[in-house]
Amino acid sequence: MSVALAGCSLPGKLAAAAADARPGQLVALPDGRRLNLVCTGRGSPTVILEAGFGATAGAWYKVKPALARTTRVCAYDRAGAGFSDPGPLPRDGAAIVRDLDQALTAARIGGPYVVVGHSAGGLYARLFAARRQGQVAGLVLLDPTLERRAPQPVGDGLDGIRRRVQRCLAASEAQPQPPLTDPQWEGCVSVKEGLQAIKMAQAPDAWRNQLSELDNIFGRTSDQVMRIGGVLRSVPIYVITASQTAAAAPSYGFDKPRSVVELRHEAIARTSEFGSQQTVVSSHMVMFDRPEVVVMAVEEMIRAHRAGRPPYPLLSNETDQPVGDDLVPAPDTTLDPPPSAFWKP
Repeated sequence: MSVALAGCSLPGKLAAAAADARPGQLVALPDGRRLNLVCTGRGSPTVILEAGFGATAGAWYKVKPALARTTRVCAYDRAGAGFSDPGPLPRDGAAIVRDLDQALTAARIGGPYVVVGHSAGGLYARLFAARRQGQVAGLVLLDPTLERRAPQPVGDGLDGIRRRVQRCLAASEAQPQPPLTDPQWEGCVSVKEGLQAIKMAQAPDAWRNQLSELDNIFGRTSDQVMRIGGVLRSVPIYVITASQTAAAAPSYGFDKPRSVVELRHEAIARTSEFGSQQTVVSSHMVMFDRPEVVVMAVEEMIRAHRAGRPPYPLLSNETDQPVGDDLVPAPDTTLDPPPSAFWKP
């Protein structure tokens, strides 16, 4: 059940995003650390983009410009990533969400918010909505990691990622550090990722932050999410499942088997009175493969909030529809709102 997290850990997948990353506003937190907040556009509600494990604000380069035409959009680097200073351990969900909360307060970026969370960022998005009760107008969760309790620190399905992070930590701690061409850095950083990515890769505290975040996902962070209960009942929630993630999980049922991931994602959507789930043809990296799907979902959340109504339900699962050789085409979003594009048949 950790399939949905693994894709976020692949440096090759995120190389273009890292190279695209730019420093925004370095916001001072109460303890003196700085968090990099990158905002563009104008309007309300503000869209907050919460990336998956190992990713930075640059991961949203295909989504952010389109959303900025509609409203203000803010992505950020978590502690120890991108241009943000490392933070104290442990880096569990509560610590991560506290940083975001304090950064938005320091930058004077008030609600309402629409929060978009990818992969492990889906856990943090839900925790942020619980922390900022009454200020989150909607959640859009992209192939979110499923909260669960697992053996710690190994045996949680994340051992492969953990070994890579531990190896990168060891390379950064070596005195002297090996050159970037040394095999010890394989999977840690690429010269194509830019000078800031190289600088952070050479900082041991940055890897300690990543390792702590990883070790807490199916421990303290999952416990914190499980305690949310019915707090988000009135918050509209879209859950978008990637077809590749769904296909990699076991199926349940006889007449029409369903992926366990789809069923669990549906359950997350049902924690809201205004929740819906859709499976789209995509890898785990939905914001790379299907940015139009992400933009459409977020823009409907924005329209609904501005109109004072619940958002329309998401489309039926693309995997249930006949398809040709290509991905299912995106629905026409030129209407405002386009009922045929949102109401399920």
